[in-house]
Formats: sequence, C-alpha cells, structure tokens
Amino acid sequence: MGKMLLYETQKFDIKTKVLDSNAQAPARWSCNEFVQGDLMDFDTVVAFGQNTDVLTIEIENVNVDALEHLEQKGIKVYPSSATLRTIQHKGRQKSFYKDNKIPTAEFTHYKNRAEAIQAIQSGQHAFPCVWKSCQFGYDGYGVKMLRNIDDLKDLLDVECIIEKCIPFEKELAVVVARNPKEEVKAYPVVEMEFHPEANQVEYVLCPARIDNEIAKKATEIALKVSKAYQHVGLLAVELFLTTSGEILVNEVAPRPHNSGHYSIEASYTSQFEQHLRSILNLPLGMTDSKVAGIMVNLVGEEGHSGDVFYENIEEIMKMEGVTPHIYGKKQTRPFRKMGHVTVVNSSMIRARELAEWVKKTIKVKSK
Repeated sequence: MGKMLLYETQKFDIKTKVLDSNAQAPARWSCNEFVQGDLMDFDTVVAFGQNTDVLTIEIENVNVDALEHLEQKGIKVYPSSATLRTIQHKGRQKSFYKDNKIPTAEFTHYKNRAEAIQAIQSGQHAFPCVWKSCQFGYDGYGVKMLRNIDDLKDLLDVECIIEKCIPFEKELAVVVARNPKEEVKAYPVVEMEFHPEANQVEYVLCPARIDNEIAKKATEIALKVSKAYQHVGLLAVELFLTTSGEILVNEVAPRPHNSGHYSIEASYTSQFEQHLRSILNLPLGMTDSKVAGIMVNLVGEEGHSGDVFYENIEEIMKMEGVTPHIYGKKQTRPFRKMGHVTVVNSSMIRARELAEWVKKTIKVKSK
C-alpha cells in the first residue's frame, strides 16, 4: 500500500518519510527518507512523527497512544487516533455500529478463549458461527469459521468476538473519501469474491453485479458509517448483501484498501491519489469509473516459500487491458499477497473472463 501511495506523492512532488519494521519494505525505495522501526513502539512512533507535517498509515496496527501524543503536539494525524482506536479493535468497532444504529451482524464480545468456549458449549451460539480476534487480524489471520465443537481446539487465547453467521448473497465494499473540510465522495460499489480456504479476496469487480436500488442502499450505508466516524482520508466499508436483501456492515479499513486497487487503471482518480487529496485538504477527485475493472489478487502458491518469481507473467502482459502490479516483496509464502493484476474492458462479462484466465495463468512461486 505504501509503495503505491508513494507513486502519487512523487507525481505531486511531496516529500515523504516512511517508518516500517522491515528493512526491505517495498515503500523504502520510493520515499525521501526511510526509518526502520517498530510501529507498535510508543517512542519509535513519536520520534518518527514529530518532524512531519501530516502523518498517515497504510495498516491499522500502529501505536495509537503515540499518535494521540503527536496530535497533542500539533501534528496532523489522519485518520485520527480516536478513529483508529475504535477501528483497530473489532469489539469496539462492532459496538460502535450498534451505538450508531448501523446494521451489522449480531455479536458477543469475550475477554479470552475460555469465555468464548464456555459460551459456545452452553448453547449461546449456534453452529456455524464466526470467531474473530479483536486485534491484529489481517488477510484472513484472526478469523475462523466455527462449524462444530472440534473447531474450538485451535482458537487463540485472545480477546475476541463471536458473530452470528450471515446467509449472504454477495460481499460488497464502498470506498469513501473525506477531507478536513468535510467534502465527501464515494466510489462505485464493488463486489468481492473470496478464496474459500484462505479467507482472502481473489477478485474485486467494479461495478458490482447488483441492481441500482441495492447499490444506492449500500452507498447510503457506507456514507452513514463515514459520517459517524468523521474520518479523514479513505474509509473502505465492507458489506454483506444478505439473501433477504439486507445490507450489513462487516468491518472497515481507514486507509487505501484491496477493494480499491482496481481504481488505478479503471477510475478517473485512483484511491491512492484520493487519499492524498483527502489528508492534504485538497479538492476530492472524480470517483467515476472509465471502464469496467477487475482486480485479481496475486498470492503465493501453496507449497512455495522463499525467493519469489512470477511464472507466466509475460503471457498475461500480452493481453490488452491487463496490467500487473508487483509489490516488491522478495520472499513468498502460501497465500501471502505479492501483487495484483488489473483487468479493464468495456464489458464486465469479458473482463471477468479475462480475470479468470489471468488467475489460472500467472503463478507466484519460489525459485
């Protein structure tokens, strides 16, 4: 995310400074100054941020107390520490929706593994249900479908929530942009198709294959969520379209997001440029799509760990409207996000066919 955001800072000649724990972070090679350090360490984050004009994030797992301290010193932090404090904890995030009358799945909050298991064994939850770690979940980690009693043995001993399993027809998302002047714009509703095992997005389709009334309802709910948070920057709102036609909020990400990657090629204003416009209090760009767009996630193949290579990348580059984005991570492992491919076409049907071909052709393997 940081690497792709830096493409846009270079376009506008914005001086940048990056903090990452990985010395080989993809963003390292595109910024003006790189600092290696722990994003969860208070002193490291404060020292990094104190000489910046505006501080933003590409991942929620950062020391919020440090961000609050920087705000008190006059540093502009977007999203704010208050917004991030709620979002980075799934228990607080879900309670926020309940308090603000935002539709979401029924849930119960538990302090630890023992409490959760006791509640399930006593019949407070029916199988199947969904267990989620309250913190540090990412790319499918920290989320588990519980189908029977045997699934309880592998639960982490952490603070968690258990959600009622929602019979849904589609998973949708809406990216909303907001600047400090409270100018707000929403991107078109997208549809997400997930890998059944890794719980990761495989395809993002824009526009979503839904009728106009459903799209309008999803956008209205996403805008309500945005208004409730009063965030600055991007907010990706993930939604369920249930089999009964309801729209429920699953969770949000206060930053550029996988569901917006298609916008680099398919939109008038990419989500990364829009994030910059938002946090710098500039006029927001046009969110319409120029063509139908599909994002195909590139993840590490099962059985492959080590130095990466991209098998058949030349084959997909022969196709019109197909653009690969390689993130620059040197090491692959099963299901690790290593890049994405955007497919654009005037026809969504044809774009989906090409996306399927891309997925079957390019493989992320180790040497």
